[in-house]
Amino acid sequence: MDSTDLTDHFLIAMPAMEDFFFARSLIYIAEHNGQGALGVIVNRPTDMNLSRLLERINTDVDTSNIIDLSALPVLFGGPVQTDRGFVLHRPLGHWQATLVVNDDVGLTSSRDVLQSIVREGKPQEMIFTLGYSGWGAGQLEYELSQNAWLTVPADQHILFETPFEERLPSAMERLGIDFANFSGKAGHA
Repeated sequence: MDSTDLTDHFLIAMPAMEDFFFARSLIYIAEHNGQGALGVIVNRPTDMNLSRLLERINTDVDTSNIIDLSALPVLFGGPVQTDRGFVLHRPLGHWQATLVVNDDVGLTSSRDVLQSIVREGKPQEMIFTLGYSGWGAGQLEYELSQNAWLTVPADQHILFETPFEERLPSAMERLGIDFANFSGKAGHA
């Protein structure tokens, strides 16, 4: 398979995906290169919001906030490092540990972004996840060759403005596919 850079793309789990972690998932790929790929699932909320999470981890983040943290859901980002938080955000900003995805979007794993969210309400457009999804060199390419995923260039409107339960069907619409009529059968050309 050709080496294709899927950074800033969505991965859409095929209906036949049986892996509990990835079934019915929409993953945003933040990095894809010869060493592998890294992304976060953007449509799987947990039963926790950011306010409860901050209370649970006894963080030193000042919670005298200007935004309602209970309105910010925490999503399951993937099965890797589920004890660690990741913030997918727009705009980029200046944080201690940010993976720059494109000119507008970054994935940050340092606590300074939490402090900014709590104190300043910035970045305003963000998705908070616990864990991430990762693939070793060639692993994602193999899964693509086995028809485990569909890919489509990411849409920031879907990421940051669409409710999480509508993100998967909206991404599929970008491919001209109605999720309700999507078949789990795939072929090889």
